[in-house]
Amino acid sequence: MSAFVDAAAPLLNASRFRAAHEAEWIRLEALLKRIEKRSVRVLTDDDLLALPLLYRATLSSLSVSRQTSLDRALIAYLEQLCARAYFQLYGVSDSAWRDLGRFFTQGWPGAVASLWRETLVMAFLTLVGAVAAYLLVRADPSWYFGIIPEGLAGGRDPDASAAALRATLYHSRDSGLGVFASFLFNHNAQIAIFAFALGFAFVVPTALLILYNGLMLGAMIAVFAGKGLGLNFVAWLAIHGTTEMFAIIIAGAAGMRIGTAIAFPGREERMVAVVTAGRTAAIAMAGVVLMLAVAAMLEGIGRQVVTGDGLRAGIGLAMLAAWLVYYYGIGRRYAQNRRG
Repeated sequence: MSAFVDAAAPLLNASRFRAAHEAEWIRLEALLKRIEKRSVRVLTDDDLLALPLLYRATLSSLSVSRQTSLDRALIAYLEQLCARAYFQLYGVSDSAWRDLGRFFTQGWPGAVASLWRETLVMAFLTLVGAVAAYLLVRADPSWYFGIIPEGLAGGRDPDASAAALRATLYHSRDSGLGVFASFLFNHNAQIAIFAFALGFAFVVPTALLILYNGLMLGAMIAVFAGKGLGLNFVAWLAIHGTTEMFAIIIAGAAGMRIGTAIAFPGREERMVAVVTAGRTAAIAMAGVVLMLAVAAMLEGIGRQVVTGDGLRAGIGLAMLAAWLVYYYGIGRRYAQNRRG
């Protein structure tokens, strides 16, 4: 592709000039139509690299056309084409509402869907931790005090009676459940942030933190299960915990994406790999913040309005199904369209 044309020639044949450069104009117009119809995200990497080159070549053609007084219709066409290309390359972005809409319909679900391998790893670590802690605490309750921080336990430990534990699930005004739930939410939010941030240290701290979060989950379930309240606790936790735990897992997956890019950049330069991974991870983390906000609202509903175990569990499962469809339905389809 030639980006410049010798403008010194005194005379140019319009037909020869068009034949020499029309392929560049046609390709540029085709790319602009795709961007205008959908978005710049539908372009392949090769198209993105070619776009500024095609713009400069067309701009050079316009300059030559003006200097040599070629066909006025051709000059008008090139002016319009250059203006459209300039707007896409250097113009202002879309409205804030449109950008926000793209974030919810494309950017956020697409970023999380692209992290599916890392998400599976983090979900597996969470499950391993939960099962291990459950078995340990059921076999020896003293393990509980080595896993659960005192502030998080709040009297919900192996020494509590079944009546006291039941009260924490259904009598929020008398049991201080609101304080406990607030502490739990803040604790999980901190874990999500650290799981993402520590990914820079070659993933290891992130993996350990996600594993420990699973240990805390399993230990808490074991305490309630030991008093015959395991399903009741799971139902109470499900209404907001499915969203909250999923958010933490995604945060860990985002941290893992950055850590693996640092450790194993592949054929790309390390900095390029990190920047690419960081862009995806940052979008996913923005979604994690929103998920935690949704979990906080669900926790308030579960504590103040919904008290039936079946309804709590149903809402929790419905929320989990909604997140899965959103990420791996909408997000995966967007990722496939972008590759296409």
